[in-house]
Amino acid sequence: MAFILTRINVGDYDTWKPMFDQDKPGARAASKGWRIFRSVDDPGQVFIQVEFGSVEDAKEVRERLVASGVLDRFSDKYGPMIVEEAETVSR
Repeated sequence: MAFILTRINVGDYDTWKPMFDQDKPGARAASKGWRIFRSVDDPGQVFIQVEFGSVEDAKEVRERLVASGVLDRFSDKYGPMIVEEAETVSR
């Protein structure tokens, strides 16, 4: 299992979300699921976590996402980066 994590400042979340839902680069078509988080202090700052079955799947999607240019319109962004879960703690 692997994840793509991306942080972007989308400005107006309500304007950005329908574009995200379109998934024009097909970044989530092969995913197992995704989560969107918003900053409490700055609701325009969004953190996206997309889950994949393997590192290879995540790398392929990251390449497609970057090549599509959809993230280029955001000057304040970090990622997409591929990560694996190191530890799970439940309480």
